[in-house]
Amino acid sequence: MIIQIEPNSDIPIYTQLTNQIIEGIVRGKIRPGDSLPSVRAFAADLGVNMHTVNKSYHELEKKGIIRIVPKSGAIIRSTEEMDNQEIQFKRIESELKPMLAEALVLGMEKVQIQELILSIVQDLKNEV
Repeated sequence: MIIQIEPNSDIPIYTQLTNQIIEGIVRGKIRPGDSLPSVRAFAADLGVNMHTVNKSYHELEKKGIIRIVPKSGAIIRSTEEMDNQEIQFKRIESELKPMLAEALVLGMEKVQIQELILSIVQDLKNEV
């Protein structure tokens, strides 16, 4: 999986890394049970600070996507292993709601929003 960091982006580097790892899992480039590189190695490969990678890994752990095993690294969880899915779904809903409200305020119609969401899901799942 290729991670592309944009240092001039308004999005923090740790968030870019977190998002790209999640996208890699959705696209099947990283699979449940796979180990992520060590913090030190990943930071060196990306040319970023170790604390940045560490923060990304802890975000992924907090979201229930990986488990961090001391001395073994960060391991991608399977869907069945993920804890508190209902809580995670509520978190996603609360994060999406303001974005959808903004889209409606800016004049997007319900159908346009639905089409946009379907288009994004198809892109992530590489569906045609």
